[in-house]
Amino acid sequence: MTLRKLFAFWAPLEATWLMMALEGPFLAALIARLDAPKINLAAYGVALALALLVEAPVIMIMSAATALATDARAYRKLRNFTFALCAAVTLLLGVTQLPPVFALLARLMDLPDAVSTRTWVALMLFLPWPAAIGYRRLYQGILIRDNSTRQVAAGTLVRLLSMTTMGLLLASARRLDGAAVGAASLSFAVVVEAIACRWMARRAVRRVLETRLPEATVPMGYRDIARFYYPLALTSMLNMGIQPIVTFFLARAWFPLESLAALPVVNSLVFLFRTFGLAGQETTIAALSRDPASLPVVRAFSRLLAVVASGGLALLALTPLIGVWLEHISGLAPSLAQFAVHPARILALMPAMTVWMCWQRGVLVVGKSTAAVTVSTVLEVGSVVAVMLLGSWVRVPGITLAAGALVVGRIAGILYLVPAVQRAAAKLIALSESIPAQRPATSPP
Repeated sequence: MTLRKLFAFWAPLEATWLMMALEGPFLAALIARLDAPKINLAAYGVALALALLVEAPVIMIMSAATALATDARAYRKLRNFTFALCAAVTLLLGVTQLPPVFALLARLMDLPDAVSTRTWVALMLFLPWPAAIGYRRLYQGILIRDNSTRQVAAGTLVRLLSMTTMGLLLASARRLDGAAVGAASLSFAVVVEAIACRWMARRAVRRVLETRLPEATVPMGYRDIARFYYPLALTSMLNMGIQPIVTFFLARAWFPLESLAALPVVNSLVFLFRTFGLAGQETTIAALSRDPASLPVVRAFSRLLAVVASGGLALLALTPLIGVWLEHISGLAPSLAQFAVHPARILALMPAMTVWMCWQRGVLVVGKSTAAVTVSTVLEVGSVVAVMLLGSWVRVPGITLAAGALVVGRIAGILYLVPAVQRAAAKLIALSESIPAQRPATSPP
């Protein structure tokens, strides 16, 4: 294993995440140029946060497929598990749209009436979102196992083009509010991407179906899948829960409407650089599954990603380029852009910490130590809540306080995982010394 081979495997996955990251700035810029931009940006941000929270249980299906879809029996059981999970999260999102339930959520978040109405419409348009995400992440995991990361990137390119086309068409028609334009465009795009991923994975699926490993090597039942996946799903739910929690506090903090409106723009910018780590997690899982002895090289690769990711965001956030991004690219009014500058600078640390945490999670997934990931996320969420509560008396914009809370929470989660990762790494090294390295279909070229 070399840095060059890791980069060749990682680059298409990074392109996939980067294209998804471009969705946020594009839609935010589109909404900012339509009527009532402040209200619609706030409504879109709240609806997206709720949709992401409901979607959270299916997020880690890609990692599960990369690690577990070893033969025909395992694939079929994982597929059935995924479909059942998709149905459950779709039902849950539908329940949140019932008027009494949504009215309760709106009161808890203290949303202004104008924001609440637009949020409900946008959330309705997000109904296809969670099932489409779970479906396509299953087949993206199959493609990654098959060393077909370029096809994963191609599927996301289809999504980006679909979203852009639909967004421009709906915006030009001017029949929907900005929040509805954003939600409809994103939902349409993920459905198209899910269909494209299934079609591109057809050969990889055929190869998996033709594989039948000895029963003893694949002890895969639904209970085994649930035991492996439950901590990962809970982790995703807790991670996604951070955003609604932050939204809840922002609605009660200083300058609530400005903070809610600027938050999607800041999140979209930071996510562009966080993608380095998100793509690195699947790279870590694939590389260590092939050869545990590659751990030092994977660690060095992750460190390089961390430096480049946070260095890139810092170069943008700490220079006059931040004004160009916020006002001219994202389309924020100068008065609203002022609320986004300091949070973006505080969050310049987040990409490096995302790389670090994703590397930790990759090691723990390969080492089958997923429970520690959940505890780490609980600590992270708890730290965010604690900082938001303790800082509520500070007379600063809510979005600035939220940025600091997110950094503190991520640091707490990372530090908790250090001992667990050291133990898992020691087991992987011991394993690499006791058996010769295998080369399954998951291996990078």
